[in-house]
Amino acid sequence: MAQLVKVVDDGHVRTITLNRPERKNALSDELAWGVIEAVEAAARDDNVWVVAITGSGDSFCAGLDLTGPERYSPLTPQSAQLDDVHWVGRFLLSIRKVCDKPVVGGINGVAVGAGLGLAMATDVRLVTRSARLMAGYTRIGGSPDAGLTITLPQAMGYEQAMRFMMENRTATGDEAVALGMAGEVVDDSEFAARLSAYCQQLCAWSPITLRLLKRGMVRALETSDLEQQLRYEVSNIRIAFSSEDAKEARQAFFEKRAPVFNGR
Repeated sequence: MAQLVKVVDDGHVRTITLNRPERKNALSDELAWGVIEAVEAAARDDNVWVVAITGSGDSFCAGLDLTGPERYSPLTPQSAQLDDVHWVGRFLLSIRKVCDKPVVGGINGVAVGAGLGLAMATDVRLVTRSARLMAGYTRIGGSPDAGLTITLPQAMGYEQAMRFMMENRTATGDEAVALGMAGEVVDDSEFAARLSAYCQQLCAWSPITLRLLKRGMVRALETSDLEQQLRYEVSNIRIAFSSEDAKEARQAFFEKRAPVFNGR
C-alpha cells in the first residue's frame, strides 16, 4: 500500500504531504490520524522550525471519504471509546496547541469539508490560482466541524463566514485571498517552488521567536475554550448526520439529483 502521509525535511522545513491522489486526498481515518501524528512529531523535533502541509497530485484534500468502510485509530480501545473530539477536532488542536511552530498550508487544489478545516487550521496559507475551497456541509446535510466555526469567522468575519457556508459557496484561489482565507495566490506552475521558498524564508528568523510569536497569537485568539468549541461542533454534526434530511442529502449526492428535505 502506498504511503498515505509523506514527510520530507529540507533544512529546518518539514513538509507533510497527504498522499492519496487517486482519491483527491480524501480523508480515511488512517490518513487523517497520519497527518496528526506527523504534525505532533514535527512539534517534538527541535530541528524542525517550520512545517508545511500540502497535498499530492492536483488536490489538497477533498474532505471525508464517504465511501471508505475501514476504521482506524492509533488510540487504545478504551481511549478511543472515551474520545469525544476524534481526528476531526484534533486537526486544529494539533496545529494550534500542540505544535507551537509556524504551520504553512500549501493549498494546491480542491479543499472541501474537513479538508478545508485542515487548510484553515494552518497558520498561514498559500493557494494555487486553480484551487477550489468549499465547506460543503449543507450539501450533505451536515454542520461544520474540523474547527471551521472557529477558523472561518476569524479569517473572514462573522457574516462572510455565515454566507460562505450557508450558500455553499466555492472560492477560487483569487477569491480565497480576497475573502481572507489565504494570504497569497500563486500560479499553479510556480506553486511548489514558491511554497518551498516561503517556508525557507521563515527560517531566517529565530525558531524561538517564531514559536513565541505563535503562542502569543493563539492565546489571543482563544476568546472561548477551544476544546469545548470542538466538542460542540462534533455534537452538532452527529445530530445533523443522524437526521432523515442528512440521509436524503447523501443519497441525492450519490444519485446526482436535487435533495428533497422534510425537516426531520
